[in-house]
Amino acid sequence: MTNIMASVDLKNWPILSLLNREFISEIHTILVFGLLGNEVLIVTKDGKVYALGSNTSGCLGTGDTHSTLYPVKIEALTLKGVKTFAFGVGPHVLALTNKGEVYSWGHNGYCELGNGSSNQNPLPSKVASNFEDKPIVAIACGSHHSLALTEDGEVYGWGQNTCGQVGSGISTNQNTPRKINSGLAGKKIIQISCGQTSSVAVTNNGEVYAWGNNSVGQLGVGTYINQLSPQKVTGLTGIVIAKVVCGYSHTMALSDEGDVYVWGGNGYGQLGLGTKSNACQPVKLTIGDMGRVSDIAAIHCNHISAALAEGGKIYMWGQCRGQTVTTPTVTPLLHLHDVLACYSTPSVMHEPLVLYAEDETSILDCLKQAFDDSTHSDLTIQVQGKPIYVHKAVLKIRCQYFRSMFQEHWTENNQSVIVHDEFSYDVYRSFLKYLYTDQVDLPPENALELMYLANAYFETQLKGKCVQMIKRGITINNVAFLYKTAIEYSSKELEDFCFKFALNHMTAVIQTSHFSKLDEATLKTFITKAAHAGAFKT
Repeated sequence: MTNIMASVDLKNWPILSLLNREFISEIHTILVFGLLGNEVLIVTKDGKVYALGSNTSGCLGTGDTHSTLYPVKIEALTLKGVKTFAFGVGPHVLALTNKGEVYSWGHNGYCELGNGSSNQNPLPSKVASNFEDKPIVAIACGSHHSLALTEDGEVYGWGQNTCGQVGSGISTNQNTPRKINSGLAGKKIIQISCGQTSSVAVTNNGEVYAWGNNSVGQLGVGTYINQLSPQKVTGLTGIVIAKVVCGYSHTMALSDEGDVYVWGGNGYGQLGLGTKSNACQPVKLTIGDMGRVSDIAAIHCNHISAALAEGGKIYMWGQCRGQTVTTPTVTPLLHLHDVLACYSTPSVMHEPLVLYAEDETSILDCLKQAFDDSTHSDLTIQVQGKPIYVHKAVLKIRCQYFRSMFQEHWTENNQSVIVHDEFSYDVYRSFLKYLYTDQVDLPPENALELMYLANAYFETQLKGKCVQMIKRGITINNVAFLYKTAIEYSSKELEDFCFKFALNHMTAVIQTSHFSKLDEATLKTFITKAAHAGAFKT
């Protein structure tokens, strides 16, 4: 998952303090990495790639080992369509392009570049061997090993393998990418992550497999024995995992219901369990104030954990600027990236982020400020007795419903106040604000009513945003109701999502009141689809 932040947040990384405002406004993607958080990779909006920092082991990819406080262009990657990076602690670096190609450079003492040698390489070169021309969709790095995920769900590993972290079944280093078959054969992997010397993968049906170093239980398989091949984390059986992240020696998993499970090293409280005792099996993190979690973060080079919870609250725990924090603690921060920038050592990014530089005088800002401002409004929409001040021109430009309403017969002499009582005030105001900002400012519990409105007004884009909000709020108790609603409003994306969620929690879902209220046609369709998906095989 890639985070989106504004340029003002870059102040949290000291290495970026000398970047001028003009250059920052051109940045699209950025990654801060390195043993001291003092190396940076940047992709600009026009596809050029730059680097700055200390250039340890040639990790900046500039073809030399010279350090720089100012951005230097990486010619070998410019216009290659780089979309993301991953890094180790050597450091070595991987870059993934839009075409599914992987480039590597930097430290290579453990063959982590996958180029067949163990020689350091300060110039990015394509990792071409052994992928069988399959496009790569994700990359991950441990301290000195690398993983790549193909679009058809296969995992390749290479580099340091002293603990089995490459998953080859042996413990010798692997100098070129090798497909991991044992343990993953027949499985479609959708996400990969690396600890310092361990590896984790998530399948398309929410199962978790882990391999490599297990000295403090970071594999979650119930022992403290290293594993040379992927092993299923059976402690998560019956739980559908959507994402897994790894710290130095601990692991966190996020379920599709917003629950967090933790295991592994806990010497710094990084499991968030209120103790410093390790755990070799998954333990559910139960913190009352956090509520449903929508994202998690950790990185293989430190012992910190972070989570994005209900209400947009950011929590952190673990080793935080030298202190041991054993329970999730709410912060005043706005983004997961800020946790690692402000509290972790080193201050690095757990994943690249995308920047959209803010322009104080942009037309978008002007539109945002104009919404519900009576000063220049030429139309008042009254909902449940409350006024909302808008502009006819904006509504006509942005919405077919209003274009039809404000046709030729609507003149300046017509009424300046219209009444809408079909929807609640909060939902209708949010809809009108969306027309000005392209953003939905509404609690998830109101998303269904907003989707009704979007469907009635033929607002396809807004309908899609509602679907995403509803996805984040889906539960076993409401999935049948949402499934039926998705069918009624022809939202194939939400229908498929609800069906898969219900399929993964079939036993519990069929016992809910909403499932029992499904009409005969919907119920028959659901059972038929479930049967085809193998839900009733014995």
